[in-house]
Amino acid sequence: MGRNGYRALIAVSLGTIASATLAQAIPREWVDPATGHHIVRLSDEPGSSSLYFNYNGYTPLGDLLVISTPQGLAKVDLKTRKLTTFVRISTPFRLLFVGHKTRTAYYQTQAKDGIGPKTIFAADIDSGQVRQVATIARGDIQTINADETLLAGVDTDPVAKSGELAAFQKRDSRYDQADYRADGPDGKPLPYALAKEVRMNDRLEARIPMEMFTVALDTGRRRVIHRATDWLNHLQFSPTNPNLLMFCHEGPWHKVDRLWLMQLDKPDASPIRLHQRTMNMEIAGHEWFSHDGKTIWYDLQTPRGEDFWVAGYTIATGARVRFHLQRNEWSVHYHASPDGKVFSGDGGDPEMVAHAPDGKWLYLFTPHNIPDVAGIHAPGAVSLIKPGYFIAEKLVDMSKQDYRLEPNGNFTPDGKWLVFRSNIHGGTQVYAVELKRSR
Repeated sequence: MGRNGYRALIAVSLGTIASATLAQAIPREWVDPATGHHIVRLSDEPGSSSLYFNYNGYTPLGDLLVISTPQGLAKVDLKTRKLTTFVRISTPFRLLFVGHKTRTAYYQTQAKDGIGPKTIFAADIDSGQVRQVATIARGDIQTINADETLLAGVDTDPVAKSGELAAFQKRDSRYDQADYRADGPDGKPLPYALAKEVRMNDRLEARIPMEMFTVALDTGRRRVIHRATDWLNHLQFSPTNPNLLMFCHEGPWHKVDRLWLMQLDKPDASPIRLHQRTMNMEIAGHEWFSHDGKTIWYDLQTPRGEDFWVAGYTIATGARVRFHLQRNEWSVHYHASPDGKVFSGDGGDPEMVAHAPDGKWLYLFTPHNIPDVAGIHAPGAVSLIKPGYFIAEKLVDMSKQDYRLEPNGNFTPDGKWLVFRSNIHGGTQVYAVELKRSR
């Protein structure tokens, strides 16, 4: 072995020792002194991550959680917390989601420069066997339907892919968020949250032609299902209805009608707008399906940054409900437990929309309905919005979290834990907090 070879070996060895030392310095489990809740670290190394809050990461039986690590795809046994890498991936990749029907994790790979086609793979979570299921020349796959027959994604018109659009698509891998920068009217750099609004508005006003498409997993056939010059994003198939697709109009929330629903087996039907603004600066977004697929929930503010709600829309009837929150309880993302009886929130820092002075917490919310006084019903009460409020319990002190990485809390299938990703100990790791208080 030559001198350079020894130097490389020493560097690798030192790196391994440093990683091991760092892992030992990060606690595996503890009780949060501020909340009394038990927290465990599920991942072994920095750079690990659970999925975005509304993407499914659990097997249909609810026994395993799939996460991404620097090594590839790993599964967490939710009873023993044993972590096992089942697919090693040496090329740039992204974990997409876990199927609702089969024990399959889907991921995509692309060239290191981020240019060119993307290849979609399906990995058997138990055996680790991998098969290629699709290749897309352009666009992004964002969701899979309930019976795992269709992928759906978005694409921009290739003619419109200019240098300006490339700037919008720049990524900051450290925080898994777009790297937004902008100057204010005085020429000084804006804070991250305001710079994000400016850049999102720039992207919206570009009116770049876009399309939503599906890819059939049995044939690979690509079909365009919707075209617009709106900024189309956040596609989500219903977890129970394979033909029901939700999507959003992206942009500054006070400017767009964000929430839309379409039925793919009714190709002539127009998309349905799910929320009608009734005041200036009212915003709605960060939507998700309930586990039974019957309700769509979303963040509602009336107006933006002042009054906070989690709103629900019943798909079958159009009935609506709203649960009120306090400023410090506003969260970047909310989620509902599998039985729908409680909700979670992942908090936010003071720079974000609520400007909460003490909002950096993970929350558990218990909903309470506001009944009619003395059982006396107003005329037409059945068709009115049903009001309520949340009672909040703090789960995790997130004061050390850099919220450019959103925690994206979601409930385990048994409803006993909340899984989240965090940089409270430096690099991104995956954690879970037990909902039952330890003390």
